[in-house]
Amino acid sequence: MVLPFPYGLGAALALFIAFPILLRRRMMNRMRGGFGGGSSSSGGFGGGLFGQNNESSSKVKYECLVCHKVYNARECPRCGSTMKRAMF
Repeated sequence: MVLPFPYGLGAALALFIAFPILLRRRMMNRMRGGFGGGSSSSGGFGGGLFGQNNESSSKVKYECLVCHKVYNARECPRCGSTMKRAMF
């Protein structure tokens, strides 16, 4: 309503494109800075899962629900079952 038709349409489109980009950049900067720095081993996002940033706890282990063997593969190496429970 402030600008004439072609300029107002261009300004509105620019606003609808630029505003989400600025919000996303702001949120990413908060995520990087909020966990103690941006140069960690987990791809630039410090903290990891609930603040744990050591390499040994980053691997997820699974427990087979049939034979209760702990493993890291898709299926159980002992019985071949794919039913598993994640252990963090």
